[in-house]
Amino acid sequence: MSERSGPPEHGAEPGTSAPPKPAPQPSHGITPGPPQARAHASRVGAPQPPPGPGRRTSPPSPIARPRVAEPAAVRGATLCSVLVTAVLSASLLGDGLGANLLIVAIPAALAAFFAARVAGRRLRPWTAVWAVGGLALLVVPALRDAGWPSFLAVVSAVALGSLALHGARSWFGVFLGSLGLFGSLVEGTVWGWRGVRDRMAGARKGWGAALRTTAVATVLLVVFGTLFASADAAFADVLGRLVPDVSLGDGPWRLLLFALGLVGSLAAAYTAAAPVRWDGFALRPGKPRGRLEWALPLVVLNLLFAVFIAVQLTVLLGGYAKVMTETHLSYAQYARQGFWQLLWATFLTLLVIAVALRLAPRGRDGDRTLVRGVLGTLCVLTLVVVASALRRMDLYVDTYGLTRLRISVAAMELWLGVVLVLIVVFGALRPRLLPRAVAASAAAAVLAFGLVSPDGLIAEQNVQRYRDGRSIDIAYLRDLSADAVPALDTLPEPLRSCALRDIERSLRSSDTPWYAMSLGEARAREILRERGTDRSKGPCSLARGGVGGGDGGGANDDRGYEDGRYVPSDTSDTSDTSDVGDPR
Repeated sequence: MSERSGPPEHGAEPGTSAPPKPAPQPSHGITPGPPQARAHASRVGAPQPPPGPGRRTSPPSPIARPRVAEPAAVRGATLCSVLVTAVLSASLLGDGLGANLLIVAIPAALAAFFAARVAGRRLRPWTAVWAVGGLALLVVPALRDAGWPSFLAVVSAVALGSLALHGARSWFGVFLGSLGLFGSLVEGTVWGWRGVRDRMAGARKGWGAALRTTAVATVLLVVFGTLFASADAAFADVLGRLVPDVSLGDGPWRLLLFALGLVGSLAAAYTAAAPVRWDGFALRPGKPRGRLEWALPLVVLNLLFAVFIAVQLTVLLGGYAKVMTETHLSYAQYARQGFWQLLWATFLTLLVIAVALRLAPRGRDGDRTLVRGVLGTLCVLTLVVVASALRRMDLYVDTYGLTRLRISVAAMELWLGVVLVLIVVFGALRPRLLPRAVAASAAAAVLAFGLVSPDGLIAEQNVQRYRDGRSIDIAYLRDLSADAVPALDTLPEPLRSCALRDIERSLRSSDTPWYAMSLGEARAREILRERGTDRSKGPCSLARGGVGGGDGGGANDDRGYEDGRYVPSDTSDTSDTSDVGDPR
């Protein structure tokens, strides 16, 4: 029986039949994504040509990356942006992080933009969201002196930049897309080297003229800049502030920063020109369970949540005094005892929801309504648990004072609550937007956390507690960053000098240039320049209770409430004065 042969495929010899296309082979629980993802990938770039005769094709694997197409040769605008990024990295990043990180990121973003434009990629709304969000996160190091929120912001900015370059919609794609930039480090470097080599081979005279022009301009700047600096002290001061101080001893460190800027910007440009479509692979759906088998454990869990919430409402309406009497716990102990358990309960509930969605029944009428009803009820009940946990943390902070760990875990619990709200809203209306909505909420949470200045909030809350007649832990507050200086500056002496002495010493010993200085550090320097610390009082007594607390307490003292009235605990009772389970 004969078959009519169609037109030969691209690349086949005339008169011969095209080789049959191999069927897609799933590997390790990962299957090709939906047709929408494959169609979206085909719009971005041309697919790879089929392998020639005699070449073996390896089956897809979990680490196989469906890159859309090999990028075209690197263009001059991309190379110039990459070179500027590398030079700025070596010149500015060696003195700390501040506005310099945003300055370096701008030419790196331009390199990716030029490469994407050559590849024919269009700017999509979510790509703009990730790109703008990544640049906004780099504002945090320019505003805050504290290193921990700045670190979170920088890591999140890299993840958003990677998402902007790759583009992703599914859970699998969003997760791997945020890390995919690191997979282009080697390929991007090789791509850049080939582009430079080809351009130099084709235009040797042009490169020679460019090098001569650059050398002449550099010599003129150095000669006349030196003359003007020696002729006028004011100009020398301005020039010294603008030009980075690069010494010969910093050569290896500067060279490493140059290499990091070069490789990183090339990786970004290469990814923009040939992104990896992680949406091309998707996790294989789990085996659906029967309605009773799936719903019964979740209904039981919902009932347990409902009983717990009922008890919480009883405590709220009946007052804490009755609970303190029946449980023999102090006010602070009751608040401390439950927060960590409720935080873990919230996190585990999200895992339960993820597994339940994977194994949910589907295919029959009413299955979708059942899944939404059971999981929606669980989300709503978990939101009440989140509110209870945050209330306990509020009581906790009111008793012990605010610390870095406490504000961090409270922010984490609040973000988990936001994720639950997104699951309820997008799960019912736009499920396909849920992965990107959760990623955007995480980035927004990191940005908000950095902008509110955690160290500044910690100092303000503890200073306010002291004004309300409670003790203050100077030994803890003196270890905060320069962001805390405006709040600590309002303390009376000698508390003010004891709290600011170490910060002032650290600022005086460092000569931070303008591009590496945060706004928080600049404000702290100005405050301490106008009014320094008083060293005439001698060394500070940094006992646990703080200086001038007057009651032997501190940020970690344990106190009780009797009949709704704040009463300090007996200082002779040392049975529970440690902040167990909550290190600073």
